[in-house]
Amino acid sequence: MRIAVLADIHSNLRALDAVVDDIATRGVDEVVVGGDIVGRGPQGAAVVDRVRELGWPSVRGNHEDYLVAFSREEVDPDWLVSDHWNASRWMAAELGTERVDHVAGLPMEHRCVKAPELLVVHGTQSSNTEGVYAWTENERLDELVSDPGIDVLACAHTHRPLTFERPGGLIVNVGSVGLPFNADWRAQYALFDRDAFGGWSVELRKVAYDRERFLQDYEETGFLAAGGVTSALLYKEVEHARPFLVPFLKWAEITEVEPNEEHMKLFLERFDPTLSMKELWSQLQGIARKERLG
Repeated sequence: MRIAVLADIHSNLRALDAVVDDIATRGVDEVVVGGDIVGRGPQGAAVVDRVRELGWPSVRGNHEDYLVAFSREEVDPDWLVSDHWNASRWMAAELGTERVDHVAGLPMEHRCVKAPELLVVHGTQSSNTEGVYAWTENERLDELVSDPGIDVLACAHTHRPLTFERPGGLIVNVGSVGLPFNADWRAQYALFDRDAFGGWSVELRKVAYDRERFLQDYEETGFLAAGGVTSALLYKEVEHARPFLVPFLKWAEITEVEPNEEHMKLFLERFDPTLSMKELWSQLQGIARKERLG
């Protein structure tokens, strides 16, 4: 038995198509999408249509929730007019009402049909915004595979592939197809193999795609121009396969400045995207202290 799980496509059709082609050569029995099909990119409508065309079941990620809320105007009224949220409004509008209704109806979790002991979620069973990281405590990991009906938990959300072998089962963060954050820009997903004795193993795949053409899509669709600071930082995330947007917003928050273009330039002069997450937050706090002191 071989099952493919991919996630965090983030409106990157070129990366998705490369993974589709790779899966076609791998003798896969079932494919499941672990959420965040949309958001953070310019090709949300095309990606939703492609996944539906393939007939692959998907769970609902936090970015599905996010764009549904924007589309249905279930957000702070200021977000519907503020320049700061231009990118989010653009992405929600690009999806259109019918696709928004589709992603709003996706389930929070999915048990594989051919192997029900493999459960797919976006974040965890508790929340599609809770990430499983390298520093997640063992106690929490064990809770996630405490259900005797779960031998394998496939999750995503953090854009960083990793595996944990716990007494209760295997936990795999499958990484990101469209926007990896582990400094490797290739489209990433996971293949799960079950042997004749019920044992499981995993292969974390990395697939090259036409990234330069995708960056051109940012411009040609109008997303880069319309989205302002947000789109500019998302563009950098594709270039570097590292997070830029959330670090900038966190820096703006702790330095008490507006997250505008002027401050983005200042931030980029000080920001080192090669740092680990732990080092990054320490760096941001240090920068903030210096900024406050003048």
